[in-house]
Amino acid sequence: MRVVRGLLLLLIATALSLPGAANAADKIKIGVISTFSGPSGFNGTSTRDAMNLALANLGGTLGGLPAQFLFEDDQQKPDQGVAIANKYLREDKVDMIVGATFSNITIAMYVPIVKAETVIISSIAGPSQIAGKGCSPYFFSTSWQGDNFAEAMGAYLQGKGIQNIYLMAPNYAAGHDVLTGFKRYYKGKIADEVYTPLDQLDFTAELTTLRAANPAATFVFYPGGLGIQFVKQYAESGLRDKIPLYTAYTVDNSTLPAIGDDALGGITATLWNAQLDNPANQKFVSGFKAKYGYMPAEYSAQAYDTVNLIDSAVRAVKGDLTDKKALIAAIEKADFRSVRGSFRFNTNHFGIQNFYMEQVEKGPDGKPYLKLGDLALKDHGDAYADQCHMN
Repeated sequence: MRVVRGLLLLLIATALSLPGAANAADKIKIGVISTFSGPSGFNGTSTRDAMNLALANLGGTLGGLPAQFLFEDDQQKPDQGVAIANKYLREDKVDMIVGATFSNITIAMYVPIVKAETVIISSIAGPSQIAGKGCSPYFFSTSWQGDNFAEAMGAYLQGKGIQNIYLMAPNYAAGHDVLTGFKRYYKGKIADEVYTPLDQLDFTAELTTLRAANPAATFVFYPGGLGIQFVKQYAESGLRDKIPLYTAYTVDNSTLPAIGDDALGGITATLWNAQLDNPANQKFVSGFKAKYGYMPAEYSAQAYDTVNLIDSAVRAVKGDLTDKKALIAAIEKADFRSVRGSFRFNTNHFGIQNFYMEQVEKGPDGKPYLKLGDLALKDHGDAYADQCHMN
């Protein structure tokens, strides 16, 4: 009996000494904050669909742990986003938070989350304030920094030598980031720079002013429902055939079905396209279309990557979610196969990746689609990483 008891004690001691064995969680809970209602509600829907698809592909587990997603609608209101974040932290005791869609909401809920030393992964919003001096080891972005698409478009139009471009965006943090990014790479003449209220859906007056300015081209950032309304009104006003329209975060697979032929000929910037030729992307696109019956957008691709990133990190720490330092280090490695191909984290935990142009054309079925175009910026990071204290 003494021998048996001694062997049992030895086995228990050995098990407890294994890395992660003593503190391995029995499940993982992820709180997701996104916009599921209003004009931009489809962004949240495509995020949720992609996350659920990724989890299903992983057998319902993340890093071997049974996983649960909680989804809450921030209603595009910063105070609502903060309230949900506090609920996740205090009542639901989530292990990580994913969100949000809009940068002003992400900024509002950012401080309470990182103060609680909880990892937050943004699959959409990428505010400059968090990329630079306000960075935190607990924050990661699997999308973009808000300037990036516009930087790619600015570089593209600079290379084309187009002068006298009219700029428009909503008057909130991301709107200013986007136009700042455009001007960082475009050094030609700016016809005007116009900011509109974030909830404005009628652009009649602004389009009249734009027509009078008679620029060589228009570059805009209007996400979700704002983009649908702007592009349709731009075409209906007759401007599409007169002044070429270039966009960022405006025309994608989430908005294109609603815009339809009014988007034809437009050129937009992206970090992902359904035509990117790699095994992870092919599996994602075919699986998404089969399960949900519509084409995924960038939001979907980034959310899908987010789940696979979390899976890789949890697996690396052997399910020990209490060791935040090890968990952060595992996330930093980005040891997963991204649907966009090349992806790694910069020192500020924002992505380094490729950016492309897309043009809206009619497909063989007569419906408009986004045709993958030129590579505009390769292995591109953001302009704020040097300001981050983690550098």
